[in-house]
Amino acid sequence: MKNQAKNSLEKLKNSIANDEEEHGTEKYKCAKCRDVTYILTDDGAVPCSCKDIREAERILAKSGISKEFANKTFDNFDYARNMQVFNSYNMARQYVKDFESIKDNRKNSVIFMGSVGGGKSHLSFAIANELMKNGVGVIYMGYRDSIMKIKQNVMNMDVYEKIMNRYKECKVLLIDDLFKGNITSSDINIIFEIVNYRYFNNLAMIISTEKCGSELLEIDEAIGSRILEMTKDYGIELKGRKLNYRIYDN
Repeated sequence: MKNQAKNSLEKLKNSIANDEEEHGTEKYKCAKCRDVTYILTDDGAVPCSCKDIREAERILAKSGISKEFANKTFDNFDYARNMQVFNSYNMARQYVKDFESIKDNRKNSVIFMGSVGGGKSHLSFAIANELMKNGVGVIYMGYRDSIMKIKQNVMNMDVYEKIMNRYKECKVLLIDDLFKGNITSSDINIIFEIVNYRYFNNLAMIISTEKCGSELLEIDEAIGSRILEMTKDYGIELKGRKLNYRIYDN
């Protein structure tokens, strides 16, 4: 095993050296690791600081929404629709500013709750894009599609655990449209496993949901109470149909 690992490391070193000689370093997203996501040392290889970001980009590309995700920024968000939307925008910007100082605390997460069309997903994506610019890896979890995929693989433990561990252990998890649609007991069990792990390990979440706080508690008190505690300092509920710019855009 040691010889095998040594041979693999030598092949990696040679590959990087040959590639650098042929192409230089300008083409790489990360000049430190030449996009290998590992940095070679005398003792082996250690993960590069870009590894989480590359993993997040890969998952986003496979999700089919990567272009939409990248286009959701603070600069192109319309915060002037009304005071609720303006407050949401300010809270999102403040969360990004505070992230480094709160990331290891229990209250390190942010949630946008309530009415459809109030910009919840846009602001969630804008936060994620800003964090990733600052070198923080964010994993996207589109609630309905992800839950379906997890349940389809529940009998394949290797795949099931790989998907679950990705959502449980990443630095920041973005859950978009939490509890959208019909909710089954297996949906609740899956979300509890993810949220509970992140709660006890102080791992941040960015959440958008059409549910309000009381509805989250009604769906499952353990999940709701953990989410509301983690987002206590950065949580907002949008109310009223006129928030929906998809209907009321003039």
